[in-house]
Amino acid sequence: MGVIEAFRAAFGADPQTVWRAPGRVNLIGEHTDYNDGFVLPFAVPWGVTAAVSARSDGLVRVLSEQAGDEPVTLERLDDAKGWARYPVGVLAVLGDRVGGGADIALTGDVPQGAGLSSSAALEVAVATALNELYHLDMTPMELALASQKAENNFVGMPCGIMDQAASALSKEGHALFLDCRSLGFRHVPLDLASRGLQILIIDTRAHHELADGEYAKRRAECESAARTLGVASLRDVEDLAAALGRLTGDERKRTMHVVTENHRVEAVIGLLRAGAVPEIGALLNASHLSLRDQFEVTVPELDVAVESAVRGGARGARMTGGGFGGSVIALVADDRVDQVKASVSAAYAERGWTEPRFLPAVAAAGAHRVGF
Repeated sequence: MGVIEAFRAAFGADPQTVWRAPGRVNLIGEHTDYNDGFVLPFAVPWGVTAAVSARSDGLVRVLSEQAGDEPVTLERLDDAKGWARYPVGVLAVLGDRVGGGADIALTGDVPQGAGLSSSAALEVAVATALNELYHLDMTPMELALASQKAENNFVGMPCGIMDQAASALSKEGHALFLDCRSLGFRHVPLDLASRGLQILIIDTRAHHELADGEYAKRRAECESAARTLGVASLRDVEDLAAALGRLTGDERKRTMHVVTENHRVEAVIGLLRAGAVPEIGALLNASHLSLRDQFEVTVPELDVAVESAVRGGARGARMTGGGFGGSVIALVADDRVDQVKASVSAAYAERGWTEPRFLPAVAAAGAHRVGF
């Protein structure tokens, strides 16, 4: 059953609008967004579709095809639990502007637990639909910020703006270069196919749950380091050696990662603009090592996937997303894809781990209306 049919079955009428928003892969720029830094994500072909109608009685009814057939009915938004917190959080953030309520049916095909930001896709799909229905005239960036606020305040996940911005703003065939302080952005052509290359997503199938405290702990460490250094955020560190001399322990390591990762983002953009696409592989490798050793957010499944992908012939590889599980991306020549897959699969089999899943990453369009 499709989402429109599910909406009809649950609510007895056609939806007034349908919007789809994608998940994302982050090419480079990890854990820099909440440090006012630079990121370079792109949207993926998988996403969340929201069929929505406005209501006049303040009631909210939400249905997810993946969660079950029975809609959740809420008279108070604060009563939302589980997956319903994400769409309802968007309604809560938009507040009186959507005070009439809504009927919402959701379906998604973002691989769950793979670190491809299904939560941001869900939030942005709902936000864009409500923007149309209630004539809010919000820009895509404003909708991304509202979606981020929903996840921060209603779900309790202190994420930065990257995921929601990528879902709302991405352009097909391009990566999104975003300055997370100014919110300035531009679309950077990501033409891999003409150079015989592709980005391979390796879903490690390792547990991925960022709301369990580790993500928040890393963010708090970055903020504490910035206070010690007397800067607004780690993005403002200019003399890294001097900064590291004033820090100790985990705060020192977190600062080293954030500052060098911002430089890596800028370097990747320079290489892409110069047409030196294969050369970004070395920066992907460096990013992963920093995330492993300085930010300490990898797990064995991620490290083994990266190491075995490079050993199998990938130009470079790194974990993508917040870490603690999820996916690796590998830059691979078209004629090496099977070899890389075999190398990673063999390394997993040797350790008795679940077979990883391999997905081709194509830079897709951001949130858009779906005709029906």
